[in-house]
Amino acid sequence: MRFEPAGAEALLLVLAEQPDAQLPLRIALLAERMRAELGPLLRDLVPGWTSLLLHYDLTRIDHRKLIERLSPLLPRWLAEPLPAESGRRHQIPIWYAGADLAEVARLCRLSIEQVIELHSASEYRVGAIGFAPGFAYLGELPERLALARRSTPRTRVPAGSLAIAERQTAVYPQASPGGWHLLGLCPWRLFDVRREPPCPLLLGDRVRFVAVDEQTFRAEGGPL
Repeated sequence: MRFEPAGAEALLLVLAEQPDAQLPLRIALLAERMRAELGPLLRDLVPGWTSLLLHYDLTRIDHRKLIERLSPLLPRWLAEPLPAESGRRHQIPIWYAGADLAEVARLCRLSIEQVIELHSASEYRVGAIGFAPGFAYLGELPERLALARRSTPRTRVPAGSLAIAERQTAVYPQASPGGWHLLGLCPWRLFDVRREPPCPLLLGDRVRFVAVDEQTFRAEGGPL
């Protein structure tokens, strides 16, 4: 573990060099402990796959004093066991009719049915939320589906698009540019500022995708 300054009012805590299945849960637990310990000294905490970015109130504390406050907390966090049932479970319906589904099957030397079966058979863990509000990075994608990002990104990916890249998968919560391969569509709104919390997926949650047909997708609220 190491601390790295990240601007005048931020400190990056690097917790590992490589992600693992339990690390998002441990980072979520650490963020909870930091909020309880430091309270108003922190403005925001931003988890990554292997790190935690701390935005702090420079009028109350500087990065050296913050490190002094955090140092005793870290050994306690490392020794703390994870709960037996960690992270909420979500089942998210997907109509596997994405624009890149056939091309993904070709590149992976699989049938379309095998791509759908492999993708929907796995349980994914929310490892980070970023890029766009509510964009939850989910891992780990089965190795047989691992593909580099598209050589030419799209200028607009429709909201609700299920996509894959490298060993990750995600649902685009809003229409945005994107370079991932599109496998399908989700009928649910995965980010809404009127809800609390706005994103139903939290760090460490578990996600399984359920294949549905077009009729079910429309009935669940899919766009025409």
